[in-house]
Amino acid sequence: MKRTDNSFRFDDSELIEKFIHATGKGGQNVNKVATCVYLKHIPTGISVKYSGERSQSANRAKAREILKDKIQSYYLGLRQQAKNEMEKEYRRNREKPIVIKRKILEDKHRKASIKMLRKKPSIDQ
Repeated sequence: MKRTDNSFRFDDSELIEKFIHATGKGGQNVNKVATCVYLKHIPTGISVKYSGERSQSANRAKAREILKDKIQSYYLGLRQQAKNEMEKEYRRNREKPIVIKRKILEDKHRKASIKMLRKKPSIDQ
């Protein structure tokens, strides 16, 4: 997979391409000619099967277009996921402001005082 500017393109060596008989309406053309196109991108494992047109060449072009879109969204999703992980790690490791630290300590003291009220009275009291 090579990226140039905003478009993605893939090499033919990364693809498995098969032509199979289509299903559904079409009569003799469907039964005799293998017009359905199956494409699989080996590095990602994404596959596409397309038989919307009557000609093999039109199906092949449309299948490649669909596969390109799927691969592009796959890689963009991975990039976004990595970006989200980095942002999450940054937020986790950053230094908290003094105001927030003070508020956290106040909450802890308040919860501790509530817990102290729940204790059973001791004999000393």
